[in-house]
Amino acid sequence: MAEEKRPLTQQDAEAAVRTLIEWAGDDPTREGLLETPKRVAKAYRELFAGYETDPREYLARTFEEVGGYDELVILKDIRVVSFCEHHMLPFLGKAHVGYLPANRVVGISKLARVVNGFARRLQIQEKLTAEIAEAIQDILQPKGVGVVLVSEHSCMTMRGVNTPGSRLTTSHLLGEVRDDPRTRQEFFELVRGGPA
Repeated sequence: MAEEKRPLTQQDAEAAVRTLIEWAGDDPTREGLLETPKRVAKAYRELFAGYETDPREYLARTFEEVGGYDELVILKDIRVVSFCEHHMLPFLGKAHVGYLPANRVVGISKLARVVNGFARRLQIQEKLTAEIAEAIQDILQPKGVGVVLVSEHSCMTMRGVNTPGSRLTTSHLLGEVRDDPRTRQEFFELVRGGPA
């Protein structure tokens, strides 16, 4: 029978940070570093808040009074702050989220909350892009969904190949946004900022 693990505490997280400071070659008892473990643990609690919520729940409240509106709804330039699960270094960028409503819409702030909820976890960008699109598709059941995410990964720009300015673009399209060439083209044109 496996032993049950105790939940990790703030003190456990602070001890881990002290270990990393020492491993890096500094003295965690030095005046300038005394409060660092507490600050890092607090920052990580905020940066990884996506584990404490189900982002899909943000989509639960919808509006059916849409006045016959059945064209694309797109929210652009949603700031993305996430962490690469391979190096625990940040990747920063923007998400562009669109859907083709069937008979209901969601408040636009909820789209940004869904992006942030999934982003505030250890991630790879490809999975993040798909999770956002699939949550919108599953909960709102629109005719189609499109998500484009463009970001710069610190694991490439600060270390490794050291290529500042390089950006990764991922997309995940579902339903008519994927299958109907005109809707697909309109989605990408609107994301790029041009006319439909």
